[in-house]
Amino acid sequence: MRVALYARVSTADKDQNPETQLRPLREHLAALAHKADVEPAGEFVDRASADDLRSRRAWRTLLELAHHRRADLVVVWKLDRAFRSVLDGATTLQALRTAGCGIRSLQEPWIDTTTPIGEALYHITLAWAQLEQRQLAERVRAI
Repeated sequence: MRVALYARVSTADKDQNPETQLRPLREHLAALAHKADVEPAGEFVDRASADDLRSRRAWRTLLELAHHRRADLVVVWKLDRAFRSVLDGATTLQALRTAGCGIRSLQEPWIDTTTPIGEALYHITLAWAQLEQRQLAERVRAI
């Protein structure tokens, strides 16, 4: 199994460092490798808002890698690092599934789209992430 790791920070300021996500992702990959035939498919890091798909070049590269069947699983630190939109998450998952690739979340271990229950929980968590984003935007506008 080829596993790709993905980390995203919203901005370069505010002392956000993708290493905070990458360290535990690498540890998880190492633990997987001890249990099964697992090899790294790469680390992909973006410094952009979740909604700024144009600036998320690493994410697009990762999706292209999966499309060409060079990754079997994408592990994200937390699902909202990849998506904040139900539509984007559902569309991306469908494209990944077509390529034989799944998604797991390190901080949300119930999210594993390689299982039926994990896929259902993926969609539920996406809905909550989208709600959270919209509520945050409303609070910011209200200030």
